[in-house]
Amino acid sequence: MMDLLGMEFMRNALLAGLLASLACGVIGTLVVVNRQVFMAGGVAHTAYGGVGLAFFLGLPVLPCAVAFTVLAALAMAMASFGRAERSDSVVGIMWAAGMAVGIILMDLTPGYNVDLMSYLFGSILAVPRGDIVFMAVLDAFILAVVFFWYKDFLALSFDMEFARSMGVPVRLLYALMQVLTAVTVIMVIQVAGLILVIALLTIPPMLAELFTNSLWKMMVLATLASLVFCLAGLAVSYHFDITSGASIIAMATGGYVLAWGVRSLRRLG
Repeated sequence: MMDLLGMEFMRNALLAGLLASLACGVIGTLVVVNRQVFMAGGVAHTAYGGVGLAFFLGLPVLPCAVAFTVLAALAMAMASFGRAERSDSVVGIMWAAGMAVGIILMDLTPGYNVDLMSYLFGSILAVPRGDIVFMAVLDAFILAVVFFWYKDFLALSFDMEFARSMGVPVRLLYALMQVLTAVTVIMVIQVAGLILVIALLTIPPMLAELFTNSLWKMMVLATLASLVFCLAGLAVSYHFDITSGASIIAMATGGYVLAWGVRSLRRLG
């Protein structure tokens, strides 16, 4: 283990897993509690357009993808807020459009030789130090926003109409939640990839929800669970030389099934 920690790429992978777990635990909890999983999936796949744009323009991937995905998330929020019967259609359109734009831009990129699999399925072992710093900045932003608006997010998660009656800026918080989801998605791309990002964003909070109804406790438990899954998946990936993102999600799925089984047995007992 100490030999592995002596390698910079392994230290970077562990830091990336920690930072991504923190974002997934906090924002994933809001996504699950507010039943925004499909919306989060749309944001995640739209992000591919930002990745394609970054390569087409020759810009750093993460900052460019964050800007693109945040704008797309805001567009989804404005188009779907208060229109539950239409929200799935809006998300579906932008989901497909984002992927299409990304693929087209990748095809048009001169001398394109990027490992597509690393963005679709994650490449946590190849995260550079610069991206670690950027992820830390995004984490700080996420925590600051959630801490400042925590009581309002709590009211919104309980009931939107109740939150509105309490004077909570519901529309603003709804849009802000999509922005935070977009930022988190870009972080998790490094760990699980675009195809599997929604799993890491939702499985840990769903596991945490089995054991607590408190919003902040869910965030803490989901963060810890996500970190355990990342570390376990990373170890399995390195040992068996398999795709890191798929390995992490497999650990998360197994962990959720195990937790659900334990909870069910306790209820029967």
